[in-house]
Amino acid sequence: MAENPSELRQPGPIISRREALQATAGAAALAALAPASVAAANAPAAATSTATVTVKMTVNGRVHTLAVDPRQSVLDVLRESLNLTGTKKGCNQGACGACTVLVNGKRIVSCLTLAAMHDGAQIETIEDLEKGGELHPLQEAFVEHEGLQCGFCTPGQIMSGLGCIAEGHTGSPEEIQFWMSGNICRCGAYPGIVAAIADAAGRS
Repeated sequence: MAENPSELRQPGPIISRREALQATAGAAALAALAPASVAAANAPAAATSTATVTVKMTVNGRVHTLAVDPRQSVLDVLRESLNLTGTKKGCNQGACGACTVLVNGKRIVSCLTLAAMHDGAQIETIEDLEKGGELHPLQEAFVEHEGLQCGFCTPGQIMSGLGCIAEGHTGSPEEIQFWMSGNICRCGAYPGIVAAIADAAGRS
């Protein structure tokens, strides 16, 4: 008697049509990724720049010769290389003015200014204003008119105020407000700041 064909079938897993389609799709995806993986493995490692440039700058009357990273800002050089931490790092995007210093007599936001571009520059920071234990007239005016609360933005406000006075933009409170608009005070001490700058301008 012939054997029943169904009895000759070997036991094994039964694969559904969906599982077969999923397996096919997975194999195709692996095949597509293989060239990219090989290319990534063979790609040279990204180069890391360690080059520095030498700059000489006069900061608060002292000459400094420094080796700086070409990407390093004036702010970072002041704070990290020269330990002049009175200049504050606020937004680090040039929007708040906390990092304002004077470069060759002009106010700048030092967080957006590359140190490598200022070889030979004259830089003045908040640390240079007090002389012999005496506050600068603008610093005194900030105290008298309460132009600060937490004080974090104050160094930048004062340095920008010096620039505002030097530029002749103190004809009215409105003019001072306009030319000081790049300096933000989150405590809202603006009336005192404007009054202090107007007062100091009258003394000079």
